[in-house]
Amino acid sequence: MLRFAPSPTGNLHIGNARIALLNYLYSIKQKTKFFLRFDDTDKERSKEEYIFSIKEDLIWLGINFENYYLQSKRIKMYYEISEKLKKSGKLYACYETSEELELKRKILLKSGKPPIYDRSSLNLTKKQIKEYVSEGRKPHWRLLLDENIIEWNDLIHKSIKFENLSISDPVLLRSDNTPLFTLTSVVDDADLNVSTVLRGDDHITNTAAQIKLFQYIGADLPNFGHFPLMTGPKGSNMSKRLNNFSLKDLKLKKISSDALNTYLAKMGTGLSFEEIKSLKELSEEFEFKNFSKSSIQYLPEELIRLNSKYLKNLDYSEIIKVTKKNITKEFWNAIKSNIESLDDLDVWFEIIYSKNFDSKISDEDLKIIQIAIECLPQNIEENTWSVWTEKISKKSGIKKGKKIFLVLRNAITGLNDGPEMKLIIQLLERKEIINRLDLKNKK
Repeated sequence: MLRFAPSPTGNLHIGNARIALLNYLYSIKQKTKFFLRFDDTDKERSKEEYIFSIKEDLIWLGINFENYYLQSKRIKMYYEISEKLKKSGKLYACYETSEELELKRKILLKSGKPPIYDRSSLNLTKKQIKEYVSEGRKPHWRLLLDENIIEWNDLIHKSIKFENLSISDPVLLRSDNTPLFTLTSVVDDADLNVSTVLRGDDHITNTAAQIKLFQYIGADLPNFGHFPLMTGPKGSNMSKRLNNFSLKDLKLKKISSDALNTYLAKMGTGLSFEEIKSLKELSEEFEFKNFSKSSIQYLPEELIRLNSKYLKNLDYSEIIKVTKKNITKEFWNAIKSNIESLDDLDVWFEIIYSKNFDSKISDEDLKIIQIAIECLPQNIEENTWSVWTEKISKKSGIKKGKKIFLVLRNAITGLNDGPEMKLIIQLLERKEIINRLDLKNKK
């Protein structure tokens, strides 16, 4: 059993999507179930709209989930476990304010020591506790880690070991009694029989503490794997608040989900990006040994290149399933070599079929345009472009074909480059070509 457990506090970004995809691919390979679990215990930031958008984004990627759970609906279970931990002495009350904790942290860092909680709350007297309570302080609750070595064989990083209490006792309950990730994740993974936990390597320290918690509650340990983090193009962190990293933004840019899946699945593996693969094919290639242990960089231009290649290789029967426009086979074959995204397809659709086309004709090119109108063959056929431009060249005395080609391209398409003009003009009626060339028609 595998899961993806996002927090519904923003739109899904490309780093989150990668973790979701890798979990899903491994579930396919293992022939086991995959589900979603939303960490929505943060009542202020968690929103229903983000739950909906995350599910929608995953479905767009082709990620099918058996079910989904809301941690906000499982609160009773977290409190039951926390009460058992309190009674066993594994969960203890702490009365420091956030300001006091931050001061302790700064002092430790300034002295060159790791910012590990000093467990001073364990030595509080009944009188001190009573005084804190009278001040209106409410305790937060920390998990008491024992001194035994914490170690596991990570699926990516291999042997990982934490010794001599090198991590702080994690907070499991806030002062308002809200359960935190370390507690809720373990309780859910144990209850829902999660066999493998795959996530980013920023969770390695969390995993160490969670292993202790699994042991304390008598639950079986899942296998753990921590993938290297994905950074932005300049090494920046991914953020839900930055739309340029969101799946929503990629969908607006008409990036194909197949291209994105291939890109995300193969990042940091050394495997070739050159062939777009289905989810089933990607799952068959999935091997933990292929993944780098170092952070990987998201390169938008690489994704765009891959997306372009994917689209260019689609035949007509495939592209009409992808686009909502009523395009012809001739249109697709004409423009397919010049598109990077479906946005480009929309651009060329507008250029070819617009009735309000605005030609780009300079005064110095009027002579060529007039000759072009006179020389345009009556029937627009496969060889019309070569016949037409040859006639223009002879009549104008302009030997450089490039000059003629550029003038005609600008007049007919409004652009300096694009698909082969011999294909473009076959998509247009002779009357429309004349209309785009003849400035009198634009007055």
